[in-house]
Amino acid sequence: MNVSRKSLLALSGLALILAATSAQLPPAIDPKTPIPFRFVTFGDTRFHDPSDTRHANPAIRQALVSAITDESPAFICITGDIVYRGDDTKDWLVWDSETTPWREHKIPIYPALGNHDLNGDEKAALANYFDRFPEVAGNRFYSLRAANSLILVLDSSLDELYGAQGTWITAQLDHLSADVDFVFFVFHHPPYTSSSDQNVNGGHSARSKEQALGRMLEEHQLHTRARFIVLNGHVHNYEHQEHNGVTYLVTGGGGAPPYLFERTPDDHYRDPGVNYHYLVIEVRSSSLKVTMHKAEIRSSLPVWTVADVVSVNVPVSH
Repeated sequence: MNVSRKSLLALSGLALILAATSAQLPPAIDPKTPIPFRFVTFGDTRFHDPSDTRHANPAIRQALVSAITDESPAFICITGDIVYRGDDTKDWLVWDSETTPWREHKIPIYPALGNHDLNGDEKAALANYFDRFPEVAGNRFYSLRAANSLILVLDSSLDELYGAQGTWITAQLDHLSADVDFVFFVFHHPPYTSSSDQNVNGGHSARSKEQALGRMLEEHQLHTRARFIVLNGHVHNYEHQEHNGVTYLVTGGGGAPPYLFERTPDDHYRDPGVNYHYLVIEVRSSSLKVTMHKAEIRSSLPVWTVADVVSVNVPVSH
């Protein structure tokens, strides 16, 4: 690729992914998607041998799949850790079996890579992953456009601020279309969390590189009319924080062993217990609503409650 060709690619944030990955650009969701539309996001499902209840909760996982099917979303975004071990074909066969209803209902699935999805032999793990999601065309990070929303799916096992992915993210934000009201960032490791690596009940601290990404997004948000919403997993619970105009939601309650921790004052969600859940995001022309559907198994049956509702509005003028 010569210099002039690279210059042309730099004019388009979408096109930069071609240079970044030497792969075909994943197909975008139809930009004519009618408003309003609804999509679902959740993560840390850890599809795995259902007889092994130490590493995941199969009853919750299956209940979530069934409930999400009933939602009939336009698509599903998964915030990573789809399976317990990425290079284990048996885990992916459990995924194939338990998510059959989504394929039968033709619900598109757009995942982000988590650390468990890369576990073991990374080459074999990625082969398993890309085999299940041909729409991403071999790309570890990619963009989608749905009506007035841009969805940037990142790979937090790679550097988010430097290198190919960092250049691509910057180009996306610098060339944001005027008709975009919402930008969703979907990736595994959260920039903010009440959790900690030192938590005796399990947990993860926010890493420095995601904290830096959060600061960069917040700086861009100050000068951007479109609202930024960050969707993460990794922490096996639900969290809701807002920093400098950016909404941060941790949605890691898909079935992995729950993390229990004391919530920081910045966390708007206060439930200290187990929060298996999925999020429904309803997007309108200048507003959106996120509804957290919490699941509990009682007498072998799932019981559902709405445990949190988040609203985000586009400013009238900027």
